[in-house]
Amino acid sequence: MREFHLHLVSDSTGETLQSIAKAALVQFEDADAIEHVWSLTRTVRQLDDILDSIEKNPGLVLFTLVNKEMRQILEQGCRKYNAPCVSILDPVMASLSQFLGQESRGLPGRQHTLDQEYFSRIDALNYTMAHDDGQMPDGLDDADIILVGVSRTSKTPTSFYLSHRGIKTANVPIVVDCPLPDQLFEVKKPFVVGLTTSPERLSQIRKNRLLSLKETNDTSYVDLERIKEEVVVARKLCTKQGWPVIDVSRRSVEETAAQIITLYNRRFSDEEKLLT
Repeated sequence: MREFHLHLVSDSTGETLQSIAKAALVQFEDADAIEHVWSLTRTVRQLDDILDSIEKNPGLVLFTLVNKEMRQILEQGCRKYNAPCVSILDPVMASLSQFLGQESRGLPGRQHTLDQEYFSRIDALNYTMAHDDGQMPDGLDDADIILVGVSRTSKTPTSFYLSHRGIKTANVPIVVDCPLPDQLFEVKKPFVVGLTTSPERLSQIRKNRLLSLKETNDTSYVDLERIKEEVVVARKLCTKQGWPVIDVSRRSVEETAAQIITLYNRRFSDEEKLLT
């Protein structure tokens, strides 16, 4: 395992840099990055501190700085310390500038301004919080997407990931011998998706959950045969209702969410606004 220092310098929140770095790093099995995240970097004084750290912990520097003076100072400092320095947005900005025939505004953090998209995300997050784990069934028809599935199939984290993208998402647990809310079967607008996973994986996840709660007694909650029954009941329900099912066994939350959006757009491509 090769350990190295990775400096992520941003004039905004740093989310873009961290996402790109994460996506790239997974392609290198023997790389172990020690990340130094420098967000909201907007003064020369801040750059001085960053360059001091780069000198003490030399490594690769990735940055998103739109201010020309700031990036010039950073690049000069990196050359001084022989640290590779890459502006990850330059190729995209250059292509957009050429295509649109205009220069970028050079405004840091512009993607986080309080525009309609921002308020839509907040509205979606509030909706998802209020409709997590089967709460407030009367409001289910206001959702864009409803996730159903047995316990511990990543319904809640997937719901919140989708809501962060401005998608109103509710989730409803499927529990054997416990009737689902009538409102779920009456919705017209939302896209309902079932989440499932292998019974063996579910059993292990649930055991770990009980251990985290300091619960040591085995219950039907972790019984493999009982879980197999739950999974079968859930799949039969989704098949009967015509709801697509996604197996989350080998998927991250991000991958599950991407598949849900793909299914939604495929289903409603000719009827409604597509999700992004």
